[in-house]
Amino acid sequence: MLKAAVNQDPELDNFVSRLHTKAKGDKAHSQNVNSYYDYFAGDNIKGENKNLLNNTEEVSKRKGNAQTLTNHFYDMVTDFYEYGWGQSFHFCRYFKGETFATNIARHEDYLALKLNLNKGERCLDVGCGVGGPMREIAKFSGANVVGINNNEYQVKRNAILSKRLGLEKLCSVIKGDFHHMPFPENYFDKAYAIEATCHAQKLEDPYAEVFRTLKPGGLFAGYEWLTTDKYQEDNLEHKKIMLGLEEGNSCPKLVSIKSCLDQLKKVGFEIIEYCDLADPNCDESAKSCLPWYFPLDGFYDTSALNFYYMWAMKPFGRSFTRQFASALETLRIAPSGTTKIADVLNLGADKLVEAGKLEIFTPMFL
Repeated sequence: MLKAAVNQDPELDNFVSRLHTKAKGDKAHSQNVNSYYDYFAGDNIKGENKNLLNNTEEVSKRKGNAQTLTNHFYDMVTDFYEYGWGQSFHFCRYFKGETFATNIARHEDYLALKLNLNKGERCLDVGCGVGGPMREIAKFSGANVVGINNNEYQVKRNAILSKRLGLEKLCSVIKGDFHHMPFPENYFDKAYAIEATCHAQKLEDPYAEVFRTLKPGGLFAGYEWLTTDKYQEDNLEHKKIMLGLEEGNSCPKLVSIKSCLDQLKKVGFEIIEYCDLADPNCDESAKSCLPWYFPLDGFYDTSALNFYYMWAMKPFGRSFTRQFASALETLRIAPSGTTKIADVLNLGADKLVEAGKLEIFTPMFL
C-alpha cells in the first residue's frame, strides 16, 4: 500500500495554521484518514452483527500493516496531540499539589534515574515522537539521546524543536523502523521506550533490536501499554473497550503483562525490576496519586494546581475541539476528515478511561 503525501509544515506551532496547511493537500489527507478507518472497519466496535470474540483475521491485517497504520495515525493526530497534551505524548503518575507539566517531566526523569543514565552516555529513545521526553531526559542526565521514529513529519518537528531549545547537540533523531533499526550492534549504553512499542507488529521485534544494539551489560527501561490480569479476552464488554482503545490509539493488538515479560526474556534480556506504576499497590508513593486517566476523565480535583489547563483533555474540552474542528472543516480551513480524527481520538480517550476504571489496562508498566 502506498502512503499518500500529506502537506505538513513542521515549523508551525499554531494549531489552526497547521490544519490549514494540511487543507492544501486535502485529497491526500482524506485518503490517509479513510485508510486508517479501513483497518478497523471490519471489527465494527459497536458490536452490531459482528462476533467480536473471534476477530483474528482483522488483528492479523493490522499487525501486518502496523507501520502504515501508525504512520497514517501520526500524520492525522500529531497536531491534535500537541494542541491538547503538549510535546510528551504519554501518561504519568499525577501527584496532588503539582502541575501537569511537572508530573510529566518527573515520569520521564524517573526512567532516566532507573537507567542510571549519565553525562556522555549514548542512549536510544525507541519511538521518540516529537521529542518531548528525549529533551527532558537529556537535560536531566546530560546523556546524548538518539531517537528513532518512522513518521517523517514527527522526525522533522522533533529536530526543529530541539534546535530551538539549543539541545541539538544532545538530542538527535533519525527516520527509521524500530522493527529493523539502522544501528550497529553494541552501539548504545542505555535505551528506553515510552508508550511507543504498543504500535509494533509484536513486541518481540523492537525488543530484539534494542537488545542487539545495546552494549553488553547495557540497560533498557520502558513504560508499556498492556492488558492486566483483570482483562478477559472472552468478555464481550472488555473486548469492546479494548478494540475502541486500540482504534483510538493505533494499536494493532495489545498484549498481556505476562506476554511482555516473556518476549523480553525470549530475545535475551534479564529482567531486573518491573512494576505496574498505575497500580496503587506498586509502591507507597502510588497511593497518593490521582488516577493515570485523570486528565481524560470528567472529574476535577483542585489539588492539581493547574487543573484548569486540562480543559482541552476533559470531555467538555474534547467535545468543544470536535465542534471547532468540524467548523474549520466546513469552512475548508481544515482538510476533509478532520472531524473524523477528532472522533477517533475521543473514542480512544473514552475507552482509556473505561479501561482504567475497570483496571483491565495499564499505560505505564515499568
